[in-house]
Order: sequence, then structure tokens, then C-alpha cells
Amino acid sequence: MHLRLTIGGHTVDATLNDSATARDFAALLPLTLDLDDFQGTERVADLPRKLSTDGAPESSDPKAGDLAFYAPWGNLALFYRDGHPSPGLVIFGHLTDQDDIARLANADRVRIQPAT
Repeated sequence: MHLRLTIGGHTVDATLNDSATARDFAALLPLTLDLDDFQGTERVADLPRKLSTDGAPESSDPKAGDLAFYAPWGNLALFYRDGHPSPGLVIFGHLTDQDDIARLANADRVRIQPAT
């Protein structure tokens, strides 16, 4: 599935992987979320509910541009820098264009919807 993120008036495309977490996230769309910075590597937001982690690895090593769910806290993580391996982190998508990753660093709000 392809997504369209709107960040600061700019459109950013992303693709979801074929996982239970990605399918569960897609079922929540469209979403508008307020973002906060976390550890200088990611923007995070609370989700309306926890997502399925069926079949997910115990840990993931996030890269810039990854869309992820942090199961222990139940939040969305949008990585604008490479992160560290994290237990409970489930990567379920990625930004399509590497040039768009920098937009995440200062984003305060994001609108996420299916691409049409």
C-alpha cells in the first residue's frame, strides 16, 4: 500500500510493507497527528490504539525514512536519522524519496492517508 504524508504543506510518499502491523496501521487512516522529537533521530506521535505485532521480529534496526511502531509505548515513530536496534520496534514502512526524509526533522504535525 502507498501512503501520502503531508508535512508542513509538502506531500511525501511512503510505502507500507506486507505485515500485520502495516495492515493494522492502514486501517486507522486517515490520521492527523502531532509530532514530538525523540532522541534527535525520530518524530513520535501517539496512535489511537496499539497495533498488531503478529509475526513481527523482537527487535528492529531503524534507518532514516522508516515508519515504525514502538509496541511498548504504542506510538508511531518516523525516523529522520538512523536509530539503534530496539526491542519492541516494528518497522512497517518507508518513505519513497530519500530527499523527503529531511522534512521529518522539524515536523510538528503530519497528515497520513492512503495515496490515491
